[in-house]
Amino acid sequence: MINNQFQNQIMNEDELRDLIGEPSERAINKVITHLDNNCKQFIALSPFLMMATSNSNGKCDNSPRGDAPGFVHMIDKEMLIIPERPGNKRLDSIINILSNPQIGLVFLIPGLEETLRINGQAMVIKDEKILETMSVNGKAPQIGIAVKVEECFLHCAKAFKRSKLWDNDTWPNKNSLPRAATILKAHANLQGISEEKIEEDLKESYSKRLY
Repeated sequence: MINNQFQNQIMNEDELRDLIGEPSERAINKVITHLDNNCKQFIALSPFLMMATSNSNGKCDNSPRGDAPGFVHMIDKEMLIIPERPGNKRLDSIINILSNPQIGLVFLIPGLEETLRINGQAMVIKDEKILETMSVNGKAPQIGIAVKVEECFLHCAKAFKRSKLWDNDTWPNKNSLPRAATILKAHANLQGISEEKIEEDLKESYSKRLY
């Protein structure tokens, strides 16, 4: 038990199916095991994806990746490569992949409410000739994440319709949004460093170290 404060937990798949039911034939049959032309078009138009990984102990991580549409390179119908751009060097996803190659990707296209889900096996590569083709502003990524596709399918739009994510009339006022500098100062317990300094460092990183 993760937490015993809940008195009515579902404990197995049979109990879950009795409550929720079985998926439709279309939901089962929509899964393919390769990148067809529809998937390739979706990926080519996507500037953003979410990457789910876990380590050998099952500890999970979900990390965003984004760049200009087409930043994910498709080698063939079974293999794609995600360039690893400069970050904060935590490398959570990369380290997970080294101990557990299973990976899950969700591709988004702005304004489109359906998403594309890909599950497969990943490896960390440093092939210079391949990575050079992903250069931006003359800078090639040092490493990339190669993914062998095992499952590929379209995810319905219900989550986006419920959340109205692409409807900017529902977006909160910018003045009410959380401030990254405030959160970082509180969470990292950075003594003697002001929010203003943190915000200045973030702006410098965003403007000079994207690639």
